[in-house]
Amino acid sequence: MSPFNPVGVIGAGSFGTSVANLLAYNAEVLLFSRKQETVEAINRSRMHLGVRMEERVTATSNLEEVAQRCTLIMPIIPSTSFRRVIQAIAPYLRPHHIIIHGTKGFDLKDLEEDELERPGLVLTRSNVRTMSEVVLEESSVVRVGCLSGPNLAVEIMEGQPTATLVGSRFREVIQAGQTALNSQRFHVFGSYDILGAELAGALKNIIALGSGILGGLGLGRNIQGLLIARGLAEMVYFGKSLGASSQAFIGVAGIGDLVATATSVNSRNYTFGTRLAKGETAVQIRETMPELAEGVRTLRIAHQLARQYKLHVPITNMLFSVVFEGFPIEKALEYLMTYPYAVDVDFL
Repeated sequence: MSPFNPVGVIGAGSFGTSVANLLAYNAEVLLFSRKQETVEAINRSRMHLGVRMEERVTATSNLEEVAQRCTLIMPIIPSTSFRRVIQAIAPYLRPHHIIIHGTKGFDLKDLEEDELERPGLVLTRSNVRTMSEVVLEESSVVRVGCLSGPNLAVEIMEGQPTATLVGSRFREVIQAGQTALNSQRFHVFGSYDILGAELAGALKNIIALGSGILGGLGLGRNIQGLLIARGLAEMVYFGKSLGASSQAFIGVAGIGDLVATATSVNSRNYTFGTRLAKGETAVQIRETMPELAEGVRTLRIAHQLARQYKLHVPITNMLFSVVFEGFPIEKALEYLMTYPYAVDVDFL
């Protein structure tokens, strides 16, 4: 039995649901959903999103209850609502809490969401936060970590084996994640480079969008492999410019997550790219997807940062033109295929 009992999970989306069931191998779980009807349905029927919930999982719509009963809390919610949820639970959090989030995206500090579309917007690192930075800014919690790795929710819910990485500056946070989540079908690695893990988890979604476009065009594995390799290089350039080391991008949270997300029809970001290549608009896809494809928003933020810091990221720039400016996909592909890359690996 885990010493963290119960463990709190904030967010009953597909990944939050998967993590709740994984945690139930080792502990009681308190799963938060803001929708009372979802809470009642889980507790009554033991089913959610077509998945049978483990008996140890209990749903609640009370954030105060989560904070009071759980020392270890895992927020797994969209990046657009992450700060708002942390602000809501912050009055009940204390320094003894441990928070390990599973959100792969960026927060915008002091900017409204629609300002991302404002012409002439200048975005710098001072405007962009990782989720762990949001927790530190908005609460008294000190021990913070993140989950990052090849964790496609559909495969986890089917019981398929995989691994993840807990990134944190604190050994006890990594150990808490390992104690709570390790099982025969889920292995937890640890890393002290939390910034690298968070950046890798966010940026790989951009490359998954591009890979989905290739899939939607009916292209094969050769070009997909090329995109993933060059996309990894761009992820490293971004990471270094924002203060991370290149090492974080070579492991489970980097290339492991990138390969999974950029090759699977179970990836929301890959699916978004596929539908875009088949003729749907970005607006149509966003309005009909049941959950947010984080890569779309991350692409807009990354493009702004790349422009501000003059980063060499042709894939990111071309994807931005395709997704947000209507640039023809065929011309974007032609541009990238003829781009004068001089060196294969120049980031290690």
